[in-house]
Amino acid sequence: MAKLYVFGIGGTGSRVIKSLTMLLASGIDVNNFEIVPIIIDPDQANGDVTRTVEILKNYQYIRNKLSFSGNEENKFFQTPITNSTQNFKLELSDVKNDRFKDYIEYASLDESNKALLSILFSDENLNSDMEVGFKGNPNIGSVVLNQFNKSQDFREFASSFGQDDRIFIVSSIFGGTGAAGFPLLLKNIRKGSDLPNAALIQNAPVGAITMLPYFGVAPDENSKIDKSTFISKAKAALTYYEKNVSGNNSINALYYIGDHPNNDYTNNEGSSTQKNDAHFLELAAALAIVDFAKTDSFLLQNSNGVAQNPSYKEFGIKNIVNEIIFSDLGEDTQTVIKKNLTQYQLFNLYLKDKLNDATDQNWAKNISLDSFLTNPFLNSYLKTFNNYFAEWLHEMGSNKISFKPFDLDANHTNLFEMVKGKRPDISLLEKMGSKNYNRYNLILSKNEPKITSNSKEEKFMALFYKTTEDLVKEKYNF
Repeated sequence: MAKLYVFGIGGTGSRVIKSLTMLLASGIDVNNFEIVPIIIDPDQANGDVTRTVEILKNYQYIRNKLSFSGNEENKFFQTPITNSTQNFKLELSDVKNDRFKDYIEYASLDESNKALLSILFSDENLNSDMEVGFKGNPNIGSVVLNQFNKSQDFREFASSFGQDDRIFIVSSIFGGTGAAGFPLLLKNIRKGSDLPNAALIQNAPVGAITMLPYFGVAPDENSKIDKSTFISKAKAALTYYEKNVSGNNSINALYYIGDHPNNDYTNNEGSSTQKNDAHFLELAAALAIVDFAKTDSFLLQNSNGVAQNPSYKEFGIKNIVNEIIFSDLGEDTQTVIKKNLTQYQLFNLYLKDKLNDATDQNWAKNISLDSFLTNPFLNSYLKTFNNYFAEWLHEMGSNKISFKPFDLDANHTNLFEMVKGKRPDISLLEKMGSKNYNRYNLILSKNEPKITSNSKEEKFMALFYKTTEDLVKEKYNF
């Protein structure tokens, strides 16, 4: 199976990988690629990174309990996620407990070089603690991140790279880590002649998404991060990219996305307190990865590291609104996500609201649900993952601009009215009284004898995939 390596740079990179993981859990297809996330962030305690790593680990455990060896009846978690580095992170050397001036060995320089550095870097820059990232300073990041080719983790990635593998890079353009990291990583991919599999990597299909400003941070006189600089930093980076990224055809597909920064997050410079709410634009950025995975290989050809047919794409929505629902998205986007996300939300709601009380249902008796409820697959890993899925939907729904395709307060009285802007079809049986979770249980019991999967985990997932697929078709014609 070919691999798609997804480099997520900085906090934004981690949050986009989180959104991608949610899409993959819902069964969205990525052209049979195996996804290999690699997070690059000097702030090892970053809350966004920590949360994404836990989500990835739960996904891996669930996926590894499901065989997917043939014509599976289940597509939830169908895409394998593997790691080529420990905890999905690429370790950067010499950044822990280091000030920038110590990293560049400022004290050992002669006076003329110190004078030159005083022009390039402020005293604040020189005394910056790199353990919590670059605090919106790409000039610092560009120096530190230029060590990619010296990283053992990067060389491990290169060693595992295969003939049909691809690379995708996620970064923001208005901070420090992402703005600096993207062009430097791309340079090492295209010109890393001393890497293992250097020729394969040099001519590999490479895609990237550049996240333009889409959020702000609250003013804080004690913080070195100032949202008023985001636009100017983005403009400066785009000018550089025009010559050194798009201008030299070093990338096969470059995606752009951004929005007016309508909401301010808490101004946290890093560490565990930096855990921003999920944003719709991160979901849209994850869709760029899906699009790149599905792009035909003949459109992604390279010669000596030069893209032969580079493409540049932007993302837009059909209706400009403050609260986005499925019908506000473009038709292609709706086709990709609305069926799968609706199925997974129905799955999540049943497990949260009804599963513990369902042991007397016919379908539940036949799969011995009462004993399966204590299985770690269900009781620990799947429960934890689904809590993160619910949190992800809630955070996107609470953000500005919000993405809220579901009524997150839907319950046993209005379950199938959960898809906003879509009136559910009502069957004859429902008119006679078999509504909401009663209808859900009826379809579960109808489908259970048809499921041929062997293990309890596989049968459970296949049963709910098939049932939610039937319900989504019956209620919404998705």
